[in-house]
Amino acid sequence: MKIFTSLFLFIFSLLAFDIQKPKIYNDQNIIGWYMSEKLDGIRGYWDGKNLYTKNGNLIKTPKEFTKDFPPFALDGELWSKRDDFENIQAIVLDKEPSNKWSEITYNIFEVPNAKGDFLARLDKAKVWFLKHQNKNVTIIKQIRCEGEEHLLEFLDEVVDLKGEGVIVKDASKKYHTGRSPYILKVKKFLDMEGVVLGYNYKRDGSFKSLKVKLEDGTNFNLGGGFSEKQKQNPPKIGEVITFKYYGFTKTGKPKFASFLRVRDIE
Repeated sequence: MKIFTSLFLFIFSLLAFDIQKPKIYNDQNIIGWYMSEKLDGIRGYWDGKNLYTKNGNLIKTPKEFTKDFPPFALDGELWSKRDDFENIQAIVLDKEPSNKWSEITYNIFEVPNAKGDFLARLDKAKVWFLKHQNKNVTIIKQIRCEGEEHLLEFLDEVVDLKGEGVIVKDASKKYHTGRSPYILKVKKFLDMEGVVLGYNYKRDGSFKSLKVKLEDGTNFNLGGGFSEKQKQNPPKIGEVITFKYYGFTKTGKPKFASFLRVRDIE
């Protein structure tokens, strides 16, 4: 199992695009940065010809969905509405596109490799889609942040509407990739992914918790957040799961961790 998990994570990393990834907001000075709602969908990278997941897997869309998309790259979220992730995932990652794609929109938050600052890059997409109308496309609204109080007020608004969180970005920076201190994720809680290694059971044989391995190699037991139905049919060994947590213990393990969902290999 150890070899399988290591191989899985190795292949997983090879498939991934070199894209922007946010760090976690921790009281940094974000006055004058731009903030937007973090949509809980499937990230879609348009390379000028096709849509791919963040891990490099081709997304099969209906032809009309990407009609008149530009010859340059776009980065965005395939999304329907708040609190609808399982439905979005089923539609977007289906092997053959169904008529349920009518529920999905492509919400652009970056124009990779374009010249200029963040707002100039977004303008490139805005100009394109003004000339090439596509009802499936939205460019995510950006709000200039006046400071931490403004940021937290906006976060409260998003969460009250069952949104996931907020992304705040230093608009002055040129396009860059990798984990960035100039792009920050703000949530009421944190989330993380791990690979299921096995199970722990109670004395009566019923499900107690999952044995989970994190990307950094840390192993821990995840027992919170499961419905009775999920306890009867827990995630399979080798599957990638997403869970929420609130910081770390002194031993480096996620604190107050709670299961959210199984994450398909996007």
